Amino acid sequence: MSHSRRLSLEPAIDSITGRFRDLKRHDDDDEDVNKPDFRELDLGSPVSTLMPRGSASSSSSSAAATPTSSSGSSSGSAASAKPSVMAKRLESHSGEISSPGSGTTTTRNLKPGHRRSSSTGTPLIFSGSSYFTSPQGGGSGATSAVSPSPGVLPAGNICPSGRILKTGMSSRTSTRTETLCTGTGNYGHGNVVRSGSGGGGGKAAGNNGENPEELKRLGNDMYRRGKFSEALSLYDRAISISPENAAYRSNRAAALTALRRLGEAVKECLEAVRLDPSYSRAHQRLASLYLRLGEAENARRHICFPGQCPDQADLQRLQTLEKHLRRCSEARKIGDWKTAIKETDAAIANGADTSPQLVACKAEAFLRLNQIENSDFCISCVPRLDRHHYQSQLQAKLFGMVAEAYGLCIQAQVDTALGRFENAVVKAERAVMLDQTNPEVASVLNNVKMVVRARTCGNELFSTGRFSEASVAYGDGLKHDGSNSVLYCNRAACWYKLGLWEKSVEDCNHALKIQPSYIKALLRRAASYGKLGRWEDAVRDYEFLRRELPGDSEVEESLERAKTLLVNRSQESKSLGFNNEVEAVSTLDKFKSSVSLPGVSVFHFKSSSNRQCEEISPFINTLCLRYPLVHFFKVDVEESMVLAKAESIRKVPTFKMYKNGDKVKEMVCPSHQFLEDSIKHFLL
Repeated sequence: MSHSRRLSLEPAIDSITGRFRDLKRHDDDDEDVNKPDFRELDLGSPVSTLMPRGSASSSSSSAAATPTSSSGSSSGSAASAKPSVMAKRLESHSGEISSPGSGTTTTRNLKPGHRRSSSTGTPLIFSGSSYFTSPQGGGSGATSAVSPSPGVLPAGNICPSGRILKTGMSSRTSTRTETLCTGTGNYGHGNVVRSGSGGGGGKAAGNNGENPEELKRLGNDMYRRGKFSEALSLYDRAISISPENAAYRSNRAAALTALRRLGEAVKECLEAVRLDPSYSRAHQRLASLYLRLGEAENARRHICFPGQCPDQADLQRLQTLEKHLRRCSEARKIGDWKTAIKETDAAIANGADTSPQLVACKAEAFLRLNQIENSDFCISCVPRLDRHHYQSQLQAKLFGMVAEAYGLCIQAQVDTALGRFENAVVKAERAVMLDQTNPEVASVLNNVKMVVRARTCGNELFSTGRFSEASVAYGDGLKHDGSNSVLYCNRAACWYKLGLWEKSVEDCNHALKIQPSYIKALLRRAASYGKLGRWEDAVRDYEFLRRELPGDSEVEESLERAKTLLVNRSQESKSLGFNNEVEAVSTLDKFKSSVSLPGVSVFHFKSSSNRQCEEISPFINTLCLRYPLVHFFKVDVEESMVLAKAESIRKVPTFKMYKNGDKVKEMVCPSHQFLEDSIKHFLL
């Protein structure tokens, strides 16, 4: 039996790599996409029966603790009965290992320095502090250790028994500690690796001896019990030991999803798919996450990826989401904002409950409907995804814009409308950086900058007392943003300073239509009402302000003053014979006596059969209540034809105004605003 044989490790290493590529992963949980995966990692050695450093008595317990599918670390008793499965595999791969008892040896061309004889004894493997004797053929699977002089042999050298290298060889070797790997990733039992370096795809145990499969099992148990943070911590520890394991990444994504950290969950699923492109569970979990984020295109990529039968429930959810997004886009094109709100609500209810772009779409609809407060509330509810962790596989788009850029544009416009100008500029600039070629995004940035410039210029002019120029500057800003309540309120302040109180009221009304609880606009309108003598309106605004600003002494004083003046005006009206009703005049004598009354008198020549007269009559009643110091009269031209002829009335409705007996103005079919402005003009 004396013969020489070449020792070659290359084919054995190739067989190790192939073995670990072909390992079949087992998934214990394939029912619910939101549960972690329970795939076992085969830590058995595809090469030899060598155990890690330690006593031979611990080898059997170590093997029992490590899940395997078809490992070469079988017991020695089985090996003595018949050839081991791994021995056959290695024989088929390298052609160097014969079945025990066959009596046949393979003779190959040998190179210098790689010869050994069967008579030289059992080969040794040096692992830094001891020799490990490799078992032969059908011998026992146990391993014996012999302690040589330290530093004589470089780690991992295989040589005949009792043979010592030349003196000085150890000086050329690394002084780093080397250990015998236990067999994970691309390394099997018995491979020698330098300490601190990974064993290819991962290590079977960490520095403290942790088993990643055991950590995963504990993590799964914590997940089932609803302790998601604890499960996440255990999965993290497993990944730190075996970072290339796709199942660990997918399980970590499940825990992150349960903790509502969807952005990080997407990242982990993408990593799992990168590690194992055919991993159906990771694809399914990723599709579910994209559906929740409202990213239909990305979801479709993972529901319908090649070689996988689509999950029908997810496919149905995807088709429903695409339908609502399509309808929302169509409504946005034609300005049907109520339908846009309806469709976004439907998409969110269908499962896209963490979609920033859908919430932004709803906010835009409220913005266009001048419901700024509702729009601002929607923006405050936009899910905040950590962009450091979250990166979409394919950059999602909505309405032709990058989805994130679209959301930032809406936020910038809402901030501008509410006077948060600095925030608006920052968000608009970020939107342009994300979508540099989109003209709509660029237009939003330009409008925001123009509004900010107009507001800054107007404020500077106002502070120097140039109120007329300031009003023009604010008006320029409104050309770029006609729904900006701040600019309307600021221009109202200019009108107030210029004594144009009616214009001040008008701009305050615009601001309050956009933002109903705008305190500054309410204060300014109440003060303008006071200047116009409209104390009833002033009292109404001050009472609202008192509810909004309880304990504000200035509001309390203004309210009491307005109430006092309202009472005094009412008493004065009664003493002068004024009333709160439009008085009818039917004779020429009555008309002449009414004209001669002190103060302002307004005569409304009307016809009961005329539509315009019927439409304006309720407004005349309102003016009568609003201006108690003005006398209001009505003349029916059909009943008082003599009077109508005497006053040369040719068309109705006609209004004639007298002040202290003199006619000051005549108007035919005036607008409501023009009529009221004329009354105020002659009343002041």
